[in-house]
Amino acid sequence: MAEILERKDTLPVRVDMLLKKGVRMTAPFSVEIGEEVNLEKIDASLVVYGAARIRGENTLISPGVKLGLEAPVALINCQLGSGVELKGGYFAESVFLNQVMIGSGAQVRPGCLLEEQSSANHAVGMKQTILFPYVTLGSLINFCDCFMSGGTSRKNHSEVGSSYIHFNYTPQQDKATPSLIGDVPRGVMLRESPIFLGGQGALVGPVQIAYGTVISAGVICRKDCPTEGKLVSASPRRAATRKFYPEIYSDISRKVAANIAYIGNLLALRQWYRDVRREFFARDKYEECLYAGAQKVLNEAVKERIRQMKIFAQNVEKSAVKEREIKNKFSVEAWRSQVRFLKSWPAMEEYLSGGYEQKTSARKKESFLKIIQKQSGGDASYLDVIRLLTPLQAQKGSAWLNDIVEEAVSVCLGFYRRAK
Repeated sequence: MAEILERKDTLPVRVDMLLKKGVRMTAPFSVEIGEEVNLEKIDASLVVYGAARIRGENTLISPGVKLGLEAPVALINCQLGSGVELKGGYFAESVFLNQVMIGSGAQVRPGCLLEEQSSANHAVGMKQTILFPYVTLGSLINFCDCFMSGGTSRKNHSEVGSSYIHFNYTPQQDKATPSLIGDVPRGVMLRESPIFLGGQGALVGPVQIAYGTVISAGVICRKDCPTEGKLVSASPRRAATRKFYPEIYSDISRKVAANIAYIGNLLALRQWYRDVRREFFARDKYEECLYAGAQKVLNEAVKERIRQMKIFAQNVEKSAVKEREIKNKFSVEAWRSQVRFLKSWPAMEEYLSGGYEQKTSARKKESFLKIIQKQSGGDASYLDVIRLLTPLQAQKGSAWLNDIVEEAVSVCLGFYRRAK
């Protein structure tokens, strides 16, 4: 017992180094800093309330960050921008840009990118999730494998109500279920109508939701909402019982198209970071690391969606075998959709992995980049520069990014349609 007490009387060396650097800790004996953590990437203005565990050689903590105000924090290989507040929970292999706020009880698993001033309240789970600026999640939410944008400011933002779920796993045991809530080409311009997903509701992925959509509380949305400015409310639905084969897919054409569109949007966003956002990450010693973290998340996001499509293809092959065993009880259209996908997937994968988006619409890109370079002089922030674009200028940028999405969809679905 005496030995244990003696150990507690001595601060761990790395904790002591941070305290001497200027970091404030209310309970320094409850803070653990991994040996692999680069202390030069932790700003002296960091405030740690209570217990915290900080791990990972790529961890970055920019000025003004606050950790653990409401509960202990575990932070593993995350990159945090200025003014980020993580009030409690587990955060791993993800990027949080300036002024992101997340309440206690969070579980943010790898592959998340939360852009400026997006936020989440308590007990929110995310994985492979991308939130554009200002998007707000309520409490008690499971929001994995999806992208969300919409809104123009902290007062006019897209929101997900409390107790919401994005269903991202199927009875066939695949996760080819990513949902687009908004889109990248228009969403980056920060001038689209907000999307509202009412509390105690759900999306059954993959779905695509248009800007201005309002889904009433308690609604489980299973279909796309492609028309902007619509209210989706609950409709009476009679319970039904029928024979179900968990290993069998029906017509998969919609699912294939949704996944290709999602990956196309990821390719457009990755190119946006490479060509537009990078300039805004070169203004202090931390931001280059923050940019590298965001780029890594986007690279891994593309790989993850392709990986999930591979698993989906394997399951579809098994489905075809099972379908023959039950004597072809499904439609000819369903059978053809599966055969076409299996034959065309290798070509799709090659295209989606090939980096072709870097050469798409080069003239449109260069024209828009000249506009950004003129607007971004001095200390103007990324958000300020985007907000100052005229409608015509924003339209030019969106047209370039939309070409990336459309080309990915056109090429890949062309492979799909031509397969026999």
